[in-house]
Amino acid sequence: MPDTAPATEELTNLIGKSLYDVWNSLVSLIDENYDMERIWDSGGKAWKYEYKYRRGGKTLCALYARERCIGLMIIFGKKEREKFEADRAAYSKETQTVYDNSHTYHDGKWMMFEPTDTAMFGDFMKLLRIKRKPNRR
Repeated sequence: MPDTAPATEELTNLIGKSLYDVWNSLVSLIDENYDMERIWDSGGKAWKYEYKYRRGGKTLCALYARERCIGLMIIFGKKEREKFEADRAAYSKETQTVYDNSHTYHDGKWMMFEPTDTAMFGDFMKLLRIKRKPNRR
């Protein structure tokens, strides 16, 4: 599957114009804060595309795209879950619900957000800061 980014038109047709704008806003926000390796791949069974942010062999997060839907996956290990739980009141109800409903595997809690607008971007950046301090500024 893809090692390169899908064409703008292909991604826009897949997820729709409004979600394409949300996708680009999220990518811009992450790129402004993090200097990371960015890897395109197939999205597995559930998604068409995966766009992963990695550095030093560790994944920060991954964006996913499928028909009329985008996703943001953030995986928290034990220490990261402890940090979140100590400050959970600082997050929106939506973020707390996704956290509470996310499955915890041997390698961490897999949180999948499916944003439809930019409303949760503040929470996303706080969650990403728990994983790794921004290295761009």
